[in-house]
Amino acid sequence: MSSTSDVVVVDWRFNGFGMRVRIALEEKGVKYEFKEEDLRNPQRSRLVLQMNPVRRSVPILIHNGLPVCDSSIILEYIEETWNDGHRRLRPDDPYERAMARFWLSFIDNKLFSTQTRFLKSKGEAKEEEKKELIADFNRLEEFLGGKEYFGGDEFGFLDIGFIPFSTMFAGYESHGNFKLADECPKLSAWAARCLARESVSKVLPDFSETYEIHKIFYGIE
Repeated sequence: MSSTSDVVVVDWRFNGFGMRVRIALEEKGVKYEFKEEDLRNPQRSRLVLQMNPVRRSVPILIHNGLPVCDSSIILEYIEETWNDGHRRLRPDDPYERAMARFWLSFIDNKLFSTQTRFLKSKGEAKEEEKKELIADFNRLEEFLGGKEYFGGDEFGFLDIGFIPFSTMFAGYESHGNFKLADECPKLSAWAARCLARESVSKVLPDFSETYEIHKIFYGIE
C-alpha cells in the first residue's frame, strides 16, 4: 500500500470529475493526500500551473512526483497501477470494458454539456433542455437495465464515473420541477445503492451546498 506522501490528489471537493479520483482510490484502499484547489478563485495555484501547465485544470493525481491529468485517464491509471492485491474496477471482458469507456465518454461529453445548458437556461428553453437531460438519464438507465451496478453485481469503473453527478440530482429536480425517481426509477435506486458505500459517502459533499455552488457558477436565481 502506498504511503500518503506518494499519492496526492489536487482538486476542489465540489468538482464531480475529481470526486471520481478519490472514490477510486478509496475503493482500491490507496492512501492519499488531498490538496484543495478552490475553483471559485479564477487564479490557479502554483502547484496546478506546475503540474498541469497545458490545461491548468483539476483534478490532478500526483504519484511519486509525476502528474496524471484528466479524470477518465486518471481512473485508467489508478486501475493499472494498483492492480495486484487490489480489487479490480474495470470489467474483465474486453467488450464490457469498451462499453464502460463508451458510456463514460457519453457522460463527460454529452451529459455534462446537457447539464450545463439546462442549468443556464430559462423559460421555454429550460423545458426543452430538461427533456434532453431526462433523455440522457433514460439512455443511461436503459444501459443499466436490471443490474445492481453498471458492471453487474459489483460497484466499478462506470459507477465511479457517474455517481458524482448524483450530488446534483436534487438540484436538477429543483431547477426543473421534476422527480428523478418518477422519470428514472432504476437509476434513482442505483444511486441510493452507490451512496450507501463508504467510499462514496466519504467523498461526496453535501448535496444542498453543491447546488448552491452551482447556482453561483451558472447564474441561477
